[in-house]
Amino acid sequence: MVTNSKIDDQISLDRPLCVDLDGTLIKTDMLYEAVVLLVRQNPLNLLLLVFWLFKGKAFLKARIAEKVMPSADKLPYNQAVLDWLNDQKERGRSLILATASHKSYATAVAKHLGLFEQVEASCETTNLSSTRKADRLIESFGEGGFDYVGNSKDDVKVWDKARTAFIVGKERAAQLYLQNDNAFQIVETEPARPRWKVWAKAIRIHQWLKNSLLFVPAILASQYFEFSTFVNLAIAFLSFGLCASSVYLLNDMVDVEVDRRHPTKKNRPLASGDIGILQAGCVSLGMLVAGLALSLALPALFTLVLLLYFIITCAYSFVLKRLLLLDVLTLAGLFTIRVIAGATAVEGQVSTWLLAFCMFFFLSLALVKRFVEITTAEAEVNRAKTGRGYQTVDLETLGQGGVASGFAAVVVLALFIDSPEVAETYKYPQMIWLVCPLVLYIVFRIWILARRKEMHDDPVVFLITDWRSQIMIVAGAVIMLTSQLLSS
Repeated sequence: MVTNSKIDDQISLDRPLCVDLDGTLIKTDMLYEAVVLLVRQNPLNLLLLVFWLFKGKAFLKARIAEKVMPSADKLPYNQAVLDWLNDQKERGRSLILATASHKSYATAVAKHLGLFEQVEASCETTNLSSTRKADRLIESFGEGGFDYVGNSKDDVKVWDKARTAFIVGKERAAQLYLQNDNAFQIVETEPARPRWKVWAKAIRIHQWLKNSLLFVPAILASQYFEFSTFVNLAIAFLSFGLCASSVYLLNDMVDVEVDRRHPTKKNRPLASGDIGILQAGCVSLGMLVAGLALSLALPALFTLVLLLYFIITCAYSFVLKRLLLLDVLTLAGLFTIRVIAGATAVEGQVSTWLLAFCMFFFLSLALVKRFVEITTAEAEVNRAKTGRGYQTVDLETLGQGGVASGFAAVVVLALFIDSPEVAETYKYPQMIWLVCPLVLYIVFRIWILARRKEMHDDPVVFLITDWRSQIMIVAGAVIMLTSQLLSS
């Protein structure tokens, strides 16, 4: 919709309406969309981007367009703009797509929407933005012979030459242009979500609860009573959270097109266009730097473990998560690394029993994640586009392996309870046996719900939000703490 009631007086159906693409018709930028596809294809392509950019932005866009093609049907379109353009089209108005994106991308969008009679876009020799776009439209329609819809400071030169300026979004330069008599705002049909909520979802702040594993070694060793230990673990928790969120953003950038094909992941901030790819990249880098800087306050070994975690998660995002079985083993290993990091933060020891338990338990959860992804994915013909190495025929194997891994975790826990190590630490080790049925309950329930298709696509998130699981986790923590207090 358009906010100003005088707009009908400004519109002439005989005057063509020229529409920008990036940030206007779509909520994202085609150049950045293509760049992440190119990097996902091969991270070494980053070197090519630097070389191409030296030859100019037009050359860069042309070379990228030769290698990758974003899916026009899955782009996050600005629905308010799209609805208005459809209305203008139905009233007989001529629509022109005028964009700085490469012509192959603009043509694909125009073909998908079926709204535009003409496409003006960048080619290998011309980057059609700002003054160059204004000059091209003046050549075709004359100065003041067209209306223009845009969203940014690059569109100011075009608005100056247009009869009427239609403004999308809240960018500062665009909002300042609204002071002109010929400028009108196109607004969203629904109120936007608060930005802090969008970013909290993007960095997956709820996933920081996974970092509670950092406290486990200190709790088992009864070190949590010491103030210095608590401070170190608090710093470790924050630095790990920042690093993890940095990788979450990176992962969502790399998977942005794949996520748009998923029934629930399509609502993630990057996939939906609520956050731009360039914004996400800058915030990701900033969080990584902040996390590493915080880690310097802890023992050097913790920083090395944190770097190892970052490297493995990056490898997972770009390569490992598309490899059969290596993906779930990597996920289980990343949880185990958190336990190791917790021990290094307080210069303590980590039990091999604990590491074995974590590997088996979190392998079970990783297999649940893949099981759920397969059962909730689109049709089999589209599943290959997710880049995963699994098929429907693998469901039974994944289920069997996941349940077996969960049971193995309980066996390891039982053997740990009966070990000399526990006998020396706990006065009443028999109490810890009560934890075993709690873990069995969690494993069994997760897999039953997964088979019923009632499971969240991330089982760890499910454990955090499910009240029955919360009761089991709290009960287990109370049992462990009580047994320690009785032994002190």
